[in-house]
Amino acid sequence: MKRIARRLISFGKNLFVKPPTKEEKIRSYIANGRKPWSPGYNEYKWDSIETSVHSASILKGFSGGRLPEGFGLGIDERIVEYPWIFLNLSDSPSSLLDAGSTFNFEALLKTPLLKKKDILIYTFHPEGTNFPSKKISYAYGDLREMPFKDGQFDEVVCQSTIEHIDMDNAIYGYANDNASNKGVKSYDYLKAVEELIRVVANGGKLMLTFPYGKFENHGYFQQLDAEMVNRIVEKMQGTGEIKFTYFKYVKEGWKFCPKEECDVLECYNPHTGKGKGEDGAAHSRGICCILFNKK
Repeated sequence: MKRIARRLISFGKNLFVKPPTKEEKIRSYIANGRKPWSPGYNEYKWDSIETSVHSASILKGFSGGRLPEGFGLGIDERIVEYPWIFLNLSDSPSSLLDAGSTFNFEALLKTPLLKKKDILIYTFHPEGTNFPSKKISYAYGDLREMPFKDGQFDEVVCQSTIEHIDMDNAIYGYANDNASNKGVKSYDYLKAVEELIRVVANGGKLMLTFPYGKFENHGYFQQLDAEMVNRIVEKMQGTGEIKFTYFKYVKEGWKFCPKEECDVLECYNPHTGKGKGEDGAAHSRGICCILFNKK
């Protein structure tokens, strides 16, 4: 009976133990060596993203092609994609299409820049968290065939999404039994690119990002290579101006780099362990960012 009583007392004490705060999780993550995807990683990552998109000095660095030393150490590609996108968004009211739902986070939607935008988030399936109270609109469907008018949006963002087109996305809660990829290249992403170009207004802009380097098919996403990017360029040529920016992850963190330094980079797949390496990369090692201004 005494043993049972002690267990009950112990159980009762555990009921009143407060869960760690965000700050405590971050401190623990740092103290334990900042290992990607370990406890506290997500809190640390989003704290870093919030700091970056609010920091004038960091955004100035993105504008000038130079990142702070150790920037984004151990953090996946979102840490460079978001600031690059925020830098290129207009600082005025506009209609904005988030093609792929990478803005569906309160930490981003509360920023002064996005509060100016009339945002429509378009993704394949409804998500658990939505923000209709913030006047965010949602629509669902396939990026390869969107139900929007030609030139409907002033700005379109498609962040690390086209690499999942025609892939088996069961990892995100919906399988694609008709996925045509069997370890080889799928070019269905080009249908999505055509649609993205179509729905951007003349004088508007498209911000497109994706993992870039050596071609790899990881089942639920593919890493695009130079030949696949050239096909995107073919779709855009003659319809607007194209500007490329490349980022590379090294053991010291993220940095700007010329395209050629990314051409043979391999991705780390945290779900399978493939391509892990010794540099502490959390996911992609190369990112291609395309700014397309439609004529």
